[in-house]
Amino acid sequence: MSPGVSADGWRIYRRLLGYAGRYWYLLLAAAIGMVVEAAAAGAFTLLMRPMVDEAFVARNPEVRLALPLSVLGLFIIRGLATFATDYGMARAGRSVVRDLREALLLKYLRLPSARFDAEPVPALVSRLNYDTEQVSQASAEALKVIITDTLTIAILIAVMLSQSVRVTLAMIVVVPLIVAISGYVSRRYRRINLGIQDGVAQMAQSAEQTLAAQQEVKVYGGQAEEASRYSALANRNLYLNIKVETTRAAASSVVQFLAALALAVILFVAGREAIKGRMTAGQFVSLMTAMMALLPSLKRITNVQSAIQRGIAASERLFSVLDAPEERDTGSRPLARARGEIEFRDVRLNYPGQQRPALDGVSFIARPGTVTAVVGRSGSGKSTLVRLIPRFYEPDAGQILLDGVPLQEYRLADLRRQIALVGQKVMLFDDTVAANIAYGAQSQATPEAIRRAAEAANALEFIERLPQGFDTRIGENGALLSGGQRQRLAIARAFLKDAPILILDEATAALDSESERLVQDALAHLIPDRTTLVIAHRLSTVEHADQVLVLDQGRIVEQGTHAELLARDGLYSHLYRLQFRETEGA
Repeated sequence: MSPGVSADGWRIYRRLLGYAGRYWYLLLAAAIGMVVEAAAAGAFTLLMRPMVDEAFVARNPEVRLALPLSVLGLFIIRGLATFATDYGMARAGRSVVRDLREALLLKYLRLPSARFDAEPVPALVSRLNYDTEQVSQASAEALKVIITDTLTIAILIAVMLSQSVRVTLAMIVVVPLIVAISGYVSRRYRRINLGIQDGVAQMAQSAEQTLAAQQEVKVYGGQAEEASRYSALANRNLYLNIKVETTRAAASSVVQFLAALALAVILFVAGREAIKGRMTAGQFVSLMTAMMALLPSLKRITNVQSAIQRGIAASERLFSVLDAPEERDTGSRPLARARGEIEFRDVRLNYPGQQRPALDGVSFIARPGTVTAVVGRSGSGKSTLVRLIPRFYEPDAGQILLDGVPLQEYRLADLRRQIALVGQKVMLFDDTVAANIAYGAQSQATPEAIRRAAEAANALEFIERLPQGFDTRIGENGALLSGGQRQRLAIARAFLKDAPILILDEATAALDSESERLVQDALAHLIPDRTTLVIAHRLSTVEHADQVLVLDQGRIVEQGTHAELLARDGLYSHLYRLQFRETEGA
C-alpha cells in the first residue's frame, strides 16, 4: 500500500486496478521491465567499487575495457526494459480509460431519468472526460513510479548494506520521517482533489450554459455577470490547484532536506570508517552513487501521492455512478406488438424535494387507435403524465396498464419498442439525414423505407435540396436545419418505427405558421391507427381529439371532447377563449 492511502482509499484503488487485470500480459511485460530497471540501477552502483578500487587505486589494466563495456551493456538492457515498462503501462492505462468511458456512458443510458434531473449534463460529461484522465494517471503512471522506484530503493539499500552496514543504518534513520511526510501529504491531496474535480464539473456547467445562451447573454447585457460567475469558479479552482502544488513543493523540499541530512550522516560515518580502515575508496563511491540514485526515487514517490489521490478521488466519483441503481427492468412478459389501450388508475407521482405532487390521482383510458389530448397551464403535469408511459419515471402510487397488463410486467425494451416520441425539443445527432431517420433499432432499414418515411413526413422536398441528399451530415443536433425541418425528421423517424403508440409533446409549439402547417399535415398521416397522446399548447390543434384531459396542479379537472368541454364553460373553455383573443389580437 502506498504511504498515506487510507483503508477506504486502498479499497477504491484496488477496485480501479481490477480494471487493469484484463491486460495482464501488458502488465507482466511492464513488471519485468521494472524489475530489470531497478536491478540495472543497483548493478551500476556496484560497478563503482571495482571502477575506483581497480582502475584508479590499483591501476589494474585488465578493467580498462571491461568496465566501460559493462556500463554500456547495462544501459542498453536498461533502455529496453524502460521501453517495455513505458509501453506496457501506457497501453494498459489508456485501455482502462477507454473501458471506463465505455462503461460509464452505457451506465448513463441505463440510469433513471430522475438522475438527469438531479445532476446537470456538463457534470456528467466532466466525469466521462476529466475524471477518467485522472484515473489514467493513477492506474498507469503512478503505479509505474510506485513499483519501479520502490524496487529501485530496495535494491539500492541492499547495495549500500553490502558495502557498509554501519553507514547504511545511519542513513536509514531518516526514512520514517520521509514516510510520515508522504502520509500527511497523501491525505491532504485527497481532500483538495475532491474539491478540484467538483470545481472542474461546475466550470464546465457554467461555460456550457453561457455559450448555449450566448444570444440571450448579449441581448440582455449579461456578459460581465457570466464572466464574473465563471471567473469565481476558475479562481476557486486555481486556489485549490495552488494548494496542491504548494503542498507538493513543500513536501519535496523537506524530503530533499532530509536526504541532505542523510548524506551528511553518511559522510560523517563513512569518514570515520575509512580512518579505521573499514572502508575503501571504491566502497565509498559506490555508497555515494547509490545514495544519489535514491534521491530522485524518493522525490518521485513523494510527488506521486498527488496523482494517486487524484485518481482515488476521481475513481470515487466514477464508481458512485457505476454503482448507482439502474432503471427497474424486472418484467418478464414479452410484447411483440401492443393493441395500444392505455389505462391510468389513480396514479400519483412526487418529484424528490417537491411538496406538491406532480400528478395526483390521475385516472383515464386511451382506447386503441384514438387521440387523447392533454392540456393545461404550464407546470400542470402534462409532460410528466406522458413520460410515465415509457417508464422514464415510476409512479409512487396507482397503476398504469397497457392492454390490461401493468407496465412493470413487460420487459422494458419490449415496452419502449411500442412507443414513438416526437417532442418540441427534437434531438438529432451529428450524422447523416438517413442515419437520423433510421436511428437505433431501425438502423438496418432499407434506403427505400427511409425514403418512404421522409416522404410521409413532408421531409423529402428539403432533403433532396441538401448537398448530398440523405447522406448529408446535419451537424450537432441538426444545427444545419431549421426548426421545422428538424421536426419533420423526427416525424420521419416515428413513421419508420411504425409503433402502435405515439406521444406528441408540443410538437408544433415553437414553429412558424408555414412549418406548423407542414408538420401538422405530416402528423395527420402519422396518427391514424395508433393510440396517440398529444400534449398541446395551442388548443386549436386538439379540436378533433377523441378525448381531452384538462390538467391543473397534477389533477384531471375536466375530461371530454373539445365541444363538450367548451359547453361546460370550465377551465378548458377559459384557456381556449384566452388563446382565441390572443390570436385575434395578433
